[in-house]
Amino acid sequence: MAEQIGIDRLTGIIAFARAASLGSYTAAARSLSISPSAISKSVQRLEERLGVRLFSRTTRSLTLTPEGLALHERALRLLQQAEEIEQAAAATRAEPAGLMKITAPLPVGVHLISPHLPAFRERYPKVSIDLRLGDTFTDLVEEGIDVAIRVGQPVDSRLIARILAPNRVCAFASPAYLDRRGIPTRPEDLDGHDCVNFRYQSSGQSMRWPFRTGERIQEILPNAGIVVDNSDAVVAILVNGGGIGISATYIAGPYVARGELVPVLKTYWMDRHHITALWPESRRGNPNVRAFVAFLVELFPDPTPWDTAFALA
Repeated sequence: MAEQIGIDRLTGIIAFARAASLGSYTAAARSLSISPSAISKSVQRLEERLGVRLFSRTTRSLTLTPEGLALHERALRLLQQAEEIEQAAAATRAEPAGLMKITAPLPVGVHLISPHLPAFRERYPKVSIDLRLGDTFTDLVEEGIDVAIRVGQPVDSRLIARILAPNRVCAFASPAYLDRRGIPTRPEDLDGHDCVNFRYQSSGQSMRWPFRTGERIQEILPNAGIVVDNSDAVVAILVNGGGIGISATYIAGPYVARGELVPVLKTYWMDRHHITALWPESRRGNPNVRAFVAFLVELFPDPTPWDTAFALA
């Protein structure tokens, strides 16, 4: 009779596969909600059991050995089969229940998702939520994410996509700043103003501001006196008279409603991207995913209230 595989070995295989796919024990630990030391110990025990080294380790990198590379694909197939079993079981449930992992960019998660999670759990009290916020595009399948909210076009064919709303951005400034420095009427007028720009954390590049004039589209990289890598920080600087800057309308909306910010150059702005919900094909029948995507559709009516307030819809 063949020896049955033990829990320790299964744990080691999961830790090994996730660390190999994500490139570090820290990333693997985050995806599995355990400590990096637990990942390291599980992989070490698996190596001792197999009698081979799976990784070449340095203080800065984690690289598969030839033996680890050969075993990685098999480990991934094992995890995929386990995932299929789990999703098949979940699909038989009529009621959403259990843990659901969600990821979103920081500003979308803070302003548009987090405030409504209590209402979702009131509707589905058997569902617990693990929300992960950040601008890094992770592999949803590898990290076991159920639903991701992203800005931009999806490029992974393994994912199902549902467009939720436009991600409209506009230039804003405080009334006090505009009273002091004047209101720009053309994009070219920005040369005579203090500008506050946003820098992408993922690339380190500063945002180019897009303008549409008729059929012509131009992008301007303003000469900014202040550059920050957080969208809420941009708005905080603008509210305090720091100049003219770019913000998503859903972030700036409450400040405009209170009279703390004013949209400028509104007629020149154009849509660039959409806010999109994504989920793996394997979770098509998952009741948690179906319920949460339907909930997201309620949160993002067409047109959205924040764009209607700016007459952008």
